[in-house]
Amino acid sequence: MLGEAVGLRLLSRGHDVAAHNRTRGRTARLASSGAAVMGSAREVAAASDVAITCVTDADAVRAVTFGVDGLAAGVHAGLVIADMSTICPDDSREISRRLLSEHGVRMIGVPVMGGPDAAAAGELVVMADGDAGAIKACEPALRDISREIHRLGESGTAHTIKLAMNLQIASLAISISEGIELARRGGADPEDFLKVLNSTYFATGMSRKKAHRMARGEYPPTFLLRNLEKDISMAVRLAGSRGASLPGALAARAAYGEAVRAGHGGLDYTGILRHISGS
Repeated sequence: MLGEAVGLRLLSRGHDVAAHNRTRGRTARLASSGAAVMGSAREVAAASDVAITCVTDADAVRAVTFGVDGLAAGVHAGLVIADMSTICPDDSREISRRLLSEHGVRMIGVPVMGGPDAAAAGELVVMADGDAGAIKACEPALRDISREIHRLGESGTAHTIKLAMNLQIASLAISISEGIELARRGGADPEDFLKVLNSTYFATGMSRKKAHRMARGEYPPTFLLRNLEKDISMAVRLAGSRGASLPGALAARAAYGEAVRAGHGGLDYTGILRHISGS
């Protein structure tokens, strides 16, 4: 969803876009909008100055980068790989080091805040890390998909902050869900709860833009619940590896893990309300 939206936005801003998806049918909209659809990641790398990866996890990043016909097979002088996936910072550092040592290619981390709608409007928030010169080479594309670019230091830093941000998403979604459920069970209209919430200091973009749909039991996916569960689990593991315990994150991991096991993983992450309500 996000990768397609980024590609469409870049096309609309006049960039030449070469696209590849391991599920070929998912490039149809890009093709009809003018993208050159390639048969492999290798071909994308060979045709590009900047190759953006946007996949589910670190194993997928490695596969699309180092696998058969991966990006590494199509490297050329000046190529920069920009990874927009949400992965563990330790994995990001390892992949970046391997690309540089084995192939002479710079990789930067560019995870984002904001979903497909934000990408389509050029309103993403980009967190960029790694080589400053590589970030600068990517800036024309990054500026056209975002309203703000944060330059955050060495490789892995952006992915650390991205995981910290996704903890905020998970906690907010649970809190709003519990507020809606408490209001409903207590005989109040959930819309009245949201009206009051959104008139206070505690209003958020989620409470304004998504919560009304949540109250109606509508969860059109922009960020899959199962992917947020993956990110929360990653954050908990990262914290543990650094000697930290995050009680809120542990509780969120348990709730989202139960929701995935209950069959709600394909919903939007706000579908945690369906699990909490037992519906």
